[in-house]
Amino acid sequence: MNAENYKHYLEAELSLWLFEVKRPPGLFGRLTHGVQGKINSWIPEKVHQAISVAIENMVKAVLLGSSWVKPSPDASLSLMEREIKILERIKWYTNTASAEGALTGAGGILLGLADFPAFLTIKMKLLFDIAAWYGFDAKSYRERLFLLYVFQLSFSSQQRRNELIGLIENWEDYKESLPKDYSEFDWKTFQLEYRDYIDLAKLAQLVPIIGAPVGAIANYKLTKHLGRYAMNCYRLRLASKM
Repeated sequence: MNAENYKHYLEAELSLWLFEVKRPPGLFGRLTHGVQGKINSWIPEKVHQAISVAIENMVKAVLLGSSWVKPSPDASLSLMEREIKILERIKWYTNTASAEGALTGAGGILLGLADFPAFLTIKMKLLFDIAAWYGFDAKSYRERLFLLYVFQLSFSSQQRRNELIGLIENWEDYKESLPKDYSEFDWKTFQLEYRDYIDLAKLAQLVPIIGAPVGAIANYKLTKHLGRYAMNCYRLRLASKM
């Protein structure tokens, strides 16, 4: 496929993705949100706070870690060549996440709970790799916050996605008004949206016998989903340069 044809392919892919992301919340989504809200109401507030702090600390550790930053690829590579490499990385991470989910799912509740931080780490590493292949420097505070918003867009309710997509589309303007440090980020909303999105897919992972296959499938699909969303978010930023 030549560069011009690939450009048309990307435009079509991006248009389809934007149509999907901007659709209004459906009945199933509202019902699911209601079920998850009920589940959350059964959990003591101190547990919610502990989980929120844990997620905040885990994500901050990833965002602030210099070892996660990957070097940019050869500038001579075309966008198509870069995306081939990105798809290879997504495949590697989905397989890794699937194996990790199967292992922890087979171990019952305790190992199932251990999957939470391990799987989060895998997904964040994937985002750093994708940023590098698109040529963005993740050493920058603003670029790391962009990764955080991409993550949030990927694992949020449809209503929240509709709020976030405008921010992603207008990132160059929005980044000028970013909070000065990570402490000003809305961590509570971040963790609740993330948990609500994955809860129904992951709760069955804690059940003996079925935990392993459920964990493998859920981790595979969720990681692949994140990879697709991240690619399209970066495509949006590169659209004016295509």
